[in-house]
Amino acid sequence: MDPQDRNKSDGYPGDDFRLADPAVQLEEAEMEVSLRPRQFGDFVGQEGIKEQLKIFIEAAQGRREALDHVLLVGPPGLGKTTLAGIIASEMGVSIRTTSGPALERKADIAAILTNLEEGDILFIDEIHRLGRSIEEVLYPAMEDYQLDIVIGQGPSARTIRLDVPPFTMVGATTRAGLITTPLRDRFGVTHRLDYYNTDELSKIAARSAAILGVEVEEDGLHEIAGCSRGTPRVCNRLLKRVRDYAQVRHDGCITDEVARRALGLLEVDSEGLDKVDREILRLIIEKFDGGPVGLGTLAVAVGEERDTIEDVYEPYLLKRGLLMRTPRGRVVTRLAYEHLAVDAPAEERNEKLF
Repeated sequence: MDPQDRNKSDGYPGDDFRLADPAVQLEEAEMEVSLRPRQFGDFVGQEGIKEQLKIFIEAAQGRREALDHVLLVGPPGLGKTTLAGIIASEMGVSIRTTSGPALERKADIAAILTNLEEGDILFIDEIHRLGRSIEEVLYPAMEDYQLDIVIGQGPSARTIRLDVPPFTMVGATTRAGLITTPLRDRFGVTHRLDYYNTDELSKIAARSAAILGVEVEEDGLHEIAGCSRGTPRVCNRLLKRVRDYAQVRHDGCITDEVARRALGLLEVDSEGLDKVDREILRLIIEKFDGGPVGLGTLAVAVGEERDTIEDVYEPYLLKRGLLMRTPRGRVVTRLAYEHLAVDAPAEERNEKLF
C-alpha cells in the first residue's frame, strides 16, 4: 500500500515529516550527540576506514607526534563528525569544532589556532565553504605549524610569523570537488564514507535503542534499517519517531508490524523514500515529461534550495537508480516509473539523455 493512502488521522505529524531534512531541532541535535559512539569499538560500519585510522593513530602516538591532517568526504549523516570525535578520543586530546561558514575573518581562525594545545584536533565541518582569505591563513598553519599575522596598515604594515602548536586538522565535506586543490593537497589522509547496508544499520538501531531504553524486536529493527536510506542519522531519527508511535498507539514495544504502521504514518516507503523524494520524481515525470530538467527549475518547482536538492535528496535517488544526472539536466529512470506505479512512455527516450 502506498504510504500516502494510509490513515493519518490519529494526530501524528506525518504531514510535516521529512526524512532527509537537514534542519534538526535543538532537542534532537542533543539526542544525536548522546547516541554518537565515543570509540572505534562502538562505531559500526566503514571497516576499512576504521582500520586505517587505527594504524595512523597508533603510529602517531608511537612517534609522539600529532596525527596527520584528515579529510572526511561523504553525504550528510554518515558519521564524519562522529569519526572526528573518535579520533580525538583515541588520541587522548581535545577537539575544537567549528564550520566553514562560521569562519568569516582571519582573526577568527587565528584565535582558534593560537588557543590549541599540542596534538589537539581542529574539526571544520563544511570545509568546502571556507573563504579564500581563511584558506590562506591555514596553508602555513597546516604545513609548517606557523601563523602569519599582519600588523599595521598601508606602507607601514608588516608581517610577523607566530608558531602554533602541532595540531591535526580534520575537515568534513559533502562536496569534495569544491575544495581548492592547495587546501586538499595539505591533507595527508583522505577517506570517503559510503552508505551503510541494512545489517549495519540494524546494529546501529539496536545500540541506539539500548541507550534510549526502547524495547524493540529484531524484525522491528530490520524494518527501520531497511527504510533508513543507508544513513545512520536517518536510522536514529526513524527509531525515535517509531518509538513515539509505539508508546502512544501500542504497548511501547517496537515490533515488525508496529514499525510498518509507524513508517506508513510518516509516509516513508519500503525504499526509504519520503514525500519530498517522491514529489521530486513525480514532478519530473508529470510536469517535465520525465526530464531532462535543470536543477534550478527543479528546485523552484519543489520549493527547496538548489543545494538541498543536490546535497540531501539527489545522492540517495542516484544511488537507488531512480534518477540520472545528464548534461541536459535530471532524468528519471525506468525504476522510478515502476516505484511510483506510473506507466512509462512507450517511445524510446535515449535521445533525452545527451
